[in-house]
Amino acid sequence: MPARNIPVIAVTGSAGKTTTKEMIASILRRRWTIFKSVSNWNLPPNTRKYAKQIHARHRAAVLEFAMLRKGHIREHCRLIKPGYSIITNVGTAHIGNVGHRVQGIAAAKSELIRHMRKTGTLVLNADNANSRLLSVKGFQGRLLKVGIRNKAHYKARGIRFLGRGVAFRVRLNGKEERFFIPCLGVHNVYNALNAIAITHSMGFTAGKIRKGLANYPIPYRRLVRTELPRRITLIDDTFSSNPDATKAALDTLASVNRKHKIAIIGYMKDMGKYAVRAHDEVGKYAARKRLTRLYTVGKLARHIASGARNAGFPATRIRSFASRPQLQRALAGTIKPDTAILVKGTHLLKLEKTVSFLKRSLSGKRS
Repeated sequence: MPARNIPVIAVTGSAGKTTTKEMIASILRRRWTIFKSVSNWNLPPNTRKYAKQIHARHRAAVLEFAMLRKGHIREHCRLIKPGYSIITNVGTAHIGNVGHRVQGIAAAKSELIRHMRKTGTLVLNADNANSRLLSVKGFQGRLLKVGIRNKAHYKARGIRFLGRGVAFRVRLNGKEERFFIPCLGVHNVYNALNAIAITHSMGFTAGKIRKGLANYPIPYRRLVRTELPRRITLIDDTFSSNPDATKAALDTLASVNRKHKIAIIGYMKDMGKYAVRAHDEVGKYAARKRLTRLYTVGKLARHIASGARNAGFPATRIRSFASRPQLQRALAGTIKPDTAILVKGTHLLKLEKTVSFLKRSLSGKRS
């Protein structure tokens, strides 16, 4: 297999895979021609195709290793064995497929540790409590940790939220280096730290890392910010959804400097027996975010609404809709100036159509 002779970087985790992959690829391309997995085509059949597409001209490969169930990551590693691996975090995405317990997620993700190169480099999140459930027993390589709060090899300090992104500092080779990422949310600082840890350990300079991060392509429909007339900010995060990613999106909405804040949240799939609890937890989290209004979409998402109500969020500022067209009819003409709007949900809801609807209707209004 051609991939044996070049560095192979694999990224898995409950959230942040695609963004981390894109950040790493942007840095590596400062020096090399590389192979990168396409979009979020990240299941074993995709990896089987990628194994045939990596050629002699490629100096490195960076791939997402996603899983829907136990054994998927082992299969990825059988097809292309990575020497560098990242587990971004352990959350509850697809928990319904692995025994309805976060331990099942951790066990499935741990397949990457067991089946990567034994003397390779592994990056874990020092701040993610569930990452402690990962099994590193028998791993003989270099273990690096990234973090913001806890002790870590690559730790972000001085985080500042700017209009179009986030600035922060990381100590590299004994020197404080400044970085900027052109995307929203503190969770993306963790993704950047993963990219810094991997590329710095591969010998890339702070300058190359800085340029790569500052110019990485923001993945489609992942916290993409659009400024509309009348100081209306629209945040499109409609590509996929899970509890951790939804909470991160709510954090991002809360950080936007607008008077009114509206969260439009659709249901989450693959939650299994955990579904009611997961949606309820998201609702409770939303209740703490000083929202002006909370709209939910889909039958399961009603548990987001009830979770928010039970946590003290005023019922008069919550509305639940069975479908996207019902939501859009209710939204028409109700958005005030100086408002930030988050749209988040599973791709099955096609909430990107709601984003398009809002862009059309809000751009057409006079200031």
